Amino acid sequence: MNQDLAPSSSADALMRYYVVRAGVAAAWVAAAFTVGTANPAVGDVLLVLYPAWDALANARDAQASGGFRANPSQTLNLVVSAVTALAVLLALRGGMHAVLAVFGVWAVLAGLLQLATGVRRWRSYGAQWAMVLSGAQSALAGAFFLKQATGPATPSITTIAPYAAFGAFYFLVSAIWLAVKARQRG
Repeated sequence: MNQDLAPSSSADALMRYYVVRAGVAAAWVAAAFTVGTANPAVGDVLLVLYPAWDALANARDAQASGGFRANPSQTLNLVVSAVTALAVLLALRGGMHAVLAVFGVWAVLAGLLQLATGVRRWRSYGAQWAMVLSGAQSALAGAFFLKQATGPATPSITTIAPYAAFGAFYFLVSAIWLAVKARQRG
């Protein structure tokens, strides 16, 4: 089905989902640069919450889009993100290099899964170029995180925050693009 045939309520729900994802990511970035840097314990909690939120968001999106079986890339992303939240919690004991390595692996996997979801949704909704681009960029950022994790510079939450900021940007662009498409159809 092309974007002109996608049910309006489904496109509207997807647009609202993208707005929520953008808002939560932007709030996380703001918290990371403020309280996350000022209070290391809060920073640690934020680092665990980011992939945990992604798991929750993927679960909600998959359920709202036909269920887990109909959305295998989101279902797998849910599992990868939930495991990542636990892995970050454990990696915190080993320091920020370990945390950045976990984020690197997660960014690669989650990016590829987001790319797959964007390509699949493109057929139904159109306007998914930003999600496809975001998935590809996430995978590249993950590779960069992995390289940084082996470097001498000590990473911090502010090393990861720009990654989340780009995610917020791409979700917002996707929401706006869906709104434009809906207006053109209307």
